[in-house]
Amino acid sequence: MANFIWSVADLLRGDYKQSEYGRVILPFTVLRRLDCVLEPTKDAVLARYAQLKEQGVTNMEPVLRREAKLSFYNTSPLTFRGLLADQDHVATNLRGYIGGFSPGAADVLDKYAFDTQISRLAEAGLLYQVVAKFADIDLHPDVVSNHQMGYVFEELIRRFSEISNETAGEHFTPREVIKLMVNLLLAPDDDELVTPGIVKKVYDPACGTGGMLSESQAHIQELNPHATVEVYGQELNGETYAICRSDMMLKGGDPTKIAYGNSFSQDGHASERFDYMLANPPFGVEWKKVEKFVKDEAALGFAGRFGAGLPRINDGSLLFLEHMISKMKRPEDGGTRLAIVFNGSPLFTGAAGSGESEIRRWILEEENDWLEGIVALPDQLFYNTGISTYFWILTNRKDEAHKGKVVLVDGREHWAKMRKSLGEKRKQITEEQIADLTRIYASALSIAEDPEHPDHGKVKVFATTDFGYQRITVERPLRLRFEVTEESVAALAEAKALAKYTWRDDLIAAMKSLIGTSAPTRQGFVSKLDQAIAGLGKLPAPVEKAVWEAVSVPDPEGEVQTDRKGNPLPDPDLRDNENVPLGEDIHEYLKCEVLPHVPDAWIDESKTKIGYEIPFTRHFYVYKPPRPLAEIDAEIKALEAQIQALLGEVTR
Repeated sequence: MANFIWSVADLLRGDYKQSEYGRVILPFTVLRRLDCVLEPTKDAVLARYAQLKEQGVTNMEPVLRREAKLSFYNTSPLTFRGLLADQDHVATNLRGYIGGFSPGAADVLDKYAFDTQISRLAEAGLLYQVVAKFADIDLHPDVVSNHQMGYVFEELIRRFSEISNETAGEHFTPREVIKLMVNLLLAPDDDELVTPGIVKKVYDPACGTGGMLSESQAHIQELNPHATVEVYGQELNGETYAICRSDMMLKGGDPTKIAYGNSFSQDGHASERFDYMLANPPFGVEWKKVEKFVKDEAALGFAGRFGAGLPRINDGSLLFLEHMISKMKRPEDGGTRLAIVFNGSPLFTGAAGSGESEIRRWILEEENDWLEGIVALPDQLFYNTGISTYFWILTNRKDEAHKGKVVLVDGREHWAKMRKSLGEKRKQITEEQIADLTRIYASALSIAEDPEHPDHGKVKVFATTDFGYQRITVERPLRLRFEVTEESVAALAEAKALAKYTWRDDLIAAMKSLIGTSAPTRQGFVSKLDQAIAGLGKLPAPVEKAVWEAVSVPDPEGEVQTDRKGNPLPDPDLRDNENVPLGEDIHEYLKCEVLPHVPDAWIDESKTKIGYEIPFTRHFYVYKPPRPLAEIDAEIKALEAQIQALLGEVTR
């Protein structure tokens, strides 16, 4: 189906650049799909519309929606195929046909700037041919299901993204990845979800074409056909927003719950709270465009969404997580579970005290204890990147067994090779592997406690505090000797502090007279310096500091420098930082790990910071000893013999 639709591009070649094909093909695909879906009730809607118009009814929308049995309708007497009846007025008739759609559907087409493309196609003499091509495609739901239509849209977007050097991963997520994510998110609640008459709200703040929302809705309704699932989303890209919204319309959902705009600066669901949330935000995308808005809200502290901290400007991934956490229901109201896809960066980027570390600390520390688990996925799983990715699963309603704990599951080996690559996607997760990973995650606590379990090596369970550490600053004393050389006098002459000093030349001359002079102690050098500059009087503080900086030479055997209270001054060049696990005494650590090597070291406790990181790969690292040297040597010799044989054939 996607290939057939793609063939329309042959008509556009020459009048459109390849990167512009999507501007025509995507909205026409949506329009044709809407036309096919409305076809069974078209005559009834037109009859009812004429009746209401005759009666002078102004608010027709609710009545016509009921007549169409959908959340949208069209009051134009034309159909898509009917546009071909008048070849000379296709543009006028097409605009009239689009104008007959209800407001929600019209908004979808507006986001494509479709009117501009109608004019452009008409001027190129292509409009009739393009309409004729699409009129031949049967996109009726009986022929192409909603699920299949989702695949068609996504395949088209992927192709258009590739040829315009955009990242398809900003638009949609592979369906098997979504299915696994939904399973892990909802599986613990399967018993609750079968409750008669339940109503659940699901939200995706970067919903793309709506794949995650559709999959979670289908999962819940498969368990409980009588459940009411309300899906909410927000999308920044106009085209994918239009597809997501049209998808909601076609499934009978409420398209007004799909908001357009940036979730950070134009929160489309500011007052809503949700039962479940899912997201695959763009990896490593900067948030500079909304920097002022985000920082202003962060200044509100926890009265806003970003009170825990701000990540670096070139990666807004953790901002999405903060945004989602702000939309959690209170535990007493039922609480929330959420899942989000990250690359490796949010696990460890940022030292203690940084925005990223503070966000992790906020999520993990006992007063919140939201992080339930992290699942590592295979690489080469997404369309636009081959990097490793991770599911983070958070909840504010952990059961007793999970409280104070975080589950790590290594699913990196759960993949099958694809017959044909799609962009960077060369691997997929099979149905069997999805079921396997879902089972492992659900039983993680018992698997971790059983060393004999076949999946024991894939699961680790940690206390939340295991990811915390104290970043201590280890200082060593500043040791100096003092001497005057030609280089030190030249450095002094260039010092900024001497630029406006009245007696600069006299000072430099006095210092030149001391070239070759040295002293092992500061006090020993003071007497020599005072004699040389006696005629200049007391030096200004900045000038005196510049002199001492010029004549001071670091020396491991030199004199320890002290402050006025006799405390040793630290040497900035010897300063070091150490990460000490939370709960471990930092002085005991210094005694055991540092002092045996540098006995004069101490901790500057005023600089100690608490940090959090999740070194996932380190926890699952398994040492593999190198092969024996004899085996490697034999292999090299065999290869050398093979090369010699090949060279012999060339020269023969």
